[in-house]
Amino acid sequence: MKRSGSADLPLHYGHVPPWLAQRMATLGLAITEAILLEYGKAEVIRRLSSPFWFQSLGAVMGMDWHSSGITTSVMGALKKSINPLSKELGIYICGGKGKHSRETPNELLKIADKTGLNGTALVRASKLSAKVDNTAIQDGFQLYLHSFILSSEGDWAVVQQGMSDSSSTARRYHWHSENLKSFVEEPHTGICGINQGKILNLTANDADKTRQSMMSITAESPVRMLNEIQKLVLPDHHEVKSKDVDLKRLGSILWLAQEKQPRDFEELLLLEGMGPRTLQSMALVSEVIYGTPSRFSDPARYSFAHGGKDGHPFPVPVNVYDETISVLQKAIEKAKIGNTDKQQAIKSLHQIARNAEKDFIPNMDFEKVIQKERAESWKYGGRTVFGKEKPPKDEQLKLF
Repeated sequence: MKRSGSADLPLHYGHVPPWLAQRMATLGLAITEAILLEYGKAEVIRRLSSPFWFQSLGAVMGMDWHSSGITTSVMGALKKSINPLSKELGIYICGGKGKHSRETPNELLKIADKTGLNGTALVRASKLSAKVDNTAIQDGFQLYLHSFILSSEGDWAVVQQGMSDSSSTARRYHWHSENLKSFVEEPHTGICGINQGKILNLTANDADKTRQSMMSITAESPVRMLNEIQKLVLPDHHEVKSKDVDLKRLGSILWLAQEKQPRDFEELLLLEGMGPRTLQSMALVSEVIYGTPSRFSDPARYSFAHGGKDGHPFPVPVNVYDETISVLQKAIEKAKIGNTDKQQAIKSLHQIARNAEKDFIPNMDFEKVIQKERAESWKYGGRTVFGKEKPPKDEQLKLF
């Protein structure tokens, strides 16, 4: 097992409104099922162990693209939607925030009884990963969330988050069972966070002598392993700026959605009739499902699918969100009975946009793109935590 990565995030307080929470759960389940159909259970676990993919998932689900709340809300949405179908999907989610994190051992033992997995080993992995991030890495972050994601085949990932009151930031840690040989030598697949200065990291290779002197009080011996850590650091500013996204990648998505039509591409004929705005969202959702790891270096770009609950980069277009869910769900249901045509059309969206990038020269006005989204938000059922978007006054006057 190794820690797969981490993310540093500005602390955000608030809540996820019910209208968004339900949609996040539904879209999260649909994306998970699409990945299962295409790649299998091990890939779902691997994706969740990547801080960059995880942040991109949260952004495409309509959460604030850079806030600490993504971790709690995404894991809560996935647990709510996946666990009732765990036997069918072969994916289980344990733990959560606060008191729910303390239920992880009991939940793991119950799952082990049903699946035949080694419950004792799973509980040990859960406890040790939390111990390392709370104690062995003395970086000033106190864990308050611990989620353990498990497949029926025994692969697992840990997503946990700590908070630092002094810096008003959160740090998310990711772990992956694949190839982990030690909990005490470079075990993470990633850490997501802002540089806080020097820390005492007892899992670093350079700390070997220090660890050796501490080994008399533990039975675990440090073992050398590959360090494949991914570190994601997100800025303090709430708005999405051009420097936060890959403009070439975003531009090709907007070109595909606004300048072309599904009928222009043979692979997309089954999506004909889908409006440009939904096509834009579907192309970004398609990338979250079918994109390779290198695609997720700019998580903010995925907020251009369904906006953000606080209005950044623009309000959540609820009608578009619902249509995206509907298209994806129908494609998944057809694929389950052997009709994969629509699923392949959704997959082609990502490939066509990616091919367009090769010779694409972004010449768009980034601020105007956001202004247009905000100006037209009311047409798509735009909504934030502050309320529903309303037509501009001049649009209302035209009705009389």
